[in-house]
Amino acid sequence: MTGKLCVVLSALLVACGLSHVNAQYQSRHLLIDLDRAQQLSRQLDIDWAQLQLDQSTLGKHERIEAIARRDLSMTPLTASRTQYLTEGE
Repeated sequence: MTGKLCVVLSALLVACGLSHVNAQYQSRHLLIDLDRAQQLSRQLDIDWAQLQLDQSTLGKHERIEAIARRDLSMTPLTASRTQYLTEGE
């Protein structure tokens, strides 16, 4: 009876040990995945901040006006160049 009990307890001990090793292995992999996700989150935050800065820079009135004058040869509207249309009868 004592021999059978030792075999059962030994098998139980081995099973517990293997379970513990498996839990540690999964824990390490989850920690690595968490670290990668945090790094990606930081990079996405940096990219988002850069995109917001680019958007604010590209949308400034002065920049749009300068591009319109330089690339499209546009000039500001003056009263002498304004044409008014009236409804004819």
